[in-house]
Amino acid sequence: MTAETISSSDVLLHVRVRGNDRGPTVVLVHGFPDNQHVWDHVAALLAPDHRVVTYDVRGAGGSTAPASRSGYRMSKLVGDLAAVIDHVRPDGGPVHLVGHDWGSIQSWAAVMRESSDARLTGRIASYTSISGPGLEIYGNFFRDGLARRRFAAVGRQAIQSWYVVAFQMPRLPELATRRFSRQLRKALARGQRIGDGHWGETFEDDFRNGLNLYRANGLSFRRDSTSVPVQLVVPTKDTFLTPAVYADVAAYAPDVRRVDVVAGHWVVQSQPGVVADAVRAFVTEIEARQDVRREA
Repeated sequence: MTAETISSSDVLLHVRVRGNDRGPTVVLVHGFPDNQHVWDHVAALLAPDHRVVTYDVRGAGGSTAPASRSGYRMSKLVGDLAAVIDHVRPDGGPVHLVGHDWGSIQSWAAVMRESSDARLTGRIASYTSISGPGLEIYGNFFRDGLARRRFAAVGRQAIQSWYVVAFQMPRLPELATRRFSRQLRKALARGQRIGDGHWGETFEDDFRNGLNLYRANGLSFRRDSTSVPVQLVVPTKDTFLTPAVYADVAAYAPDVRRVDVVAGHWVVQSQPGVVADAVRAFVTEIEARQDVRREA
């Protein structure tokens, strides 16, 4: 394994690379309030056949935090991903992207920009999304659901998204995190059945900094689409996201397949083997497609 610090705009990112240098490159992007260690079990399972890349997103783990809330805007997050891809594939080749939670949300933004952003065009071979719809998908789920009178589905998701509103409150979430960090960590781990060791020493800072992800980025109602092949891994027992949110994903990603898993939100921790198997199968399929195109 190698660990490096790279520069991206206004922050320094802590990047780790492990696995088989001859295999396809897979980039795993973590969410809130995690750091890259959330991927350790999945990465270990992928490493024999893949070159596995993880990094701490801005404000988390070993990466530095931007000076202001605006530094957490989606454009900055996408820029960080582009910087990581450039670093691990200086030859200009593509990577297979996997995101969980906010790592999935920001990866959707990158995938949607793949055809229009020169930094990303041709650099994303496939995308596996886990427990994190793009802001366009999420926003239009609410708008279209109300327009189509799907009140039950919209209501259930609104209830499960209560924390998004709570995080908009000034200062109080930070104060509560500082005062009750240990209790919050234990309660969240117990409620999600992922064990007290899930979060490490950086939990308090990761949580406080990560609040800015919710504050700097609002819902989007754009109708962008992507030609990048997409795989959805949907935990059917997700406390924060109902499976109904993903019902219309094909409108945004026509080349899509879906894998439902009976698991909670942190399926990458509770069932790493299932996640690794899904990623491995999808990467193998896409690599085979590319081989056929090269031979044609």
